[in-house]
Amino acid sequence: MATPAGVWERPRGEQRESASAPTPETGLLGVLRVAACLDGSELGERVIPHALGIAGALGAPLTLLRVLECAPTGELPPDPLQWDIRRREARGYLERLARERCGENEILEAELIEGQAAEQICLWAGKHQVDLTVLSTHGMGGRTDWSLSSTARKLVDRVPGSLLLVPTAAPAPGRVARYRRLLVPLDGSHRAESVLPLAAQLAAAHRAELLIAHVVPVPELTEIGPLEAEDLELRERLARRNERVANEYLDRLRARLAASDRPVRALVLRGGDVRSRLARLIADEAVDLVVLSAHGRSGRSDVPCGDVAAFLVGNIAIPLLMVRPRPSRRHHRVATASHPEGIRLPSQAAP
Repeated sequence: MATPAGVWERPRGEQRESASAPTPETGLLGVLRVAACLDGSELGERVIPHALGIAGALGAPLTLLRVLECAPTGELPPDPLQWDIRRREARGYLERLARERCGENEILEAELIEGQAAEQICLWAGKHQVDLTVLSTHGMGGRTDWSLSSTARKLVDRVPGSLLLVPTAAPAPGRVARYRRLLVPLDGSHRAESVLPLAAQLAAAHRAELLIAHVVPVPELTEIGPLEAEDLELRERLARRNERVANEYLDRLRARLAASDRPVRALVLRGGDVRSRLARLIADEAVDLVVLSAHGRSGRSDVPCGDVAAFLVGNIAIPLLMVRPRPSRRHHRVATASHPEGIRLPSQAAP
């Protein structure tokens, strides 16, 4: 059951800080709604500046979403009086946050829903056509040895559309996150390239440098014993060839992105594990935000994200914007009409 907490709008005549931010009608990739998931904890609240920074750059309305968790099925229901007190407290919490932040977004909504957190967030995001869900890797339960809390893991697996994951180890931003350097890892696939318009739009709005990077892995040769000299020479020739092609590829992309009038730098890294090299690059270059496609060349549709994205989720300390295909608007309308009490989300399909 949804319990609306309110909508706050910027007073007429006031201007947002970034004049370059597009309107929802002109926003690239059609990101029209952003939702920030909160659980009442300080760790959870750290997503708000990032949600404001992204939503503001894309010209999208932002919803602060809080789930008041019910007891699991089979357990005794809570005392009605205590539940009403919890509901009032949760609504007041959302209203306070929205009032404090309403000056940083054209339209800032606050929504209180009830039920099991991951399930209700997925249902609400699908029903309300959320394009980007923002969540912390950990919340009320605190930091753990696992890279994601149980709720965050379920949302990565099931929530429709794209995700912005904010690690608890990420540096605390100001009231609105400002990014100075964005990284887009590329593997030569159209899926990986598809995030470039979004990354360029964010870089322009934040006046940030945009890095595009490709890691040239060591070519694999079938080995049934020690490699001979000609095998080593073949592997070296393949590595040089791949590096040359990668440089030409990134040069073409950099020239195309130069029209955005923002600094664009191309980096080709050679050798080593692709995932580890990217994680090291992020630290060495002091990257503030990684923007990448959930799937690259492999394009697997049976998993929520590929190996590189999954590795970065647990091994970097900065926000990660994982771009995934969103269900069509028409599908949302049909699903909602067919299931007025809640919808069942389909598995994500490859673009």
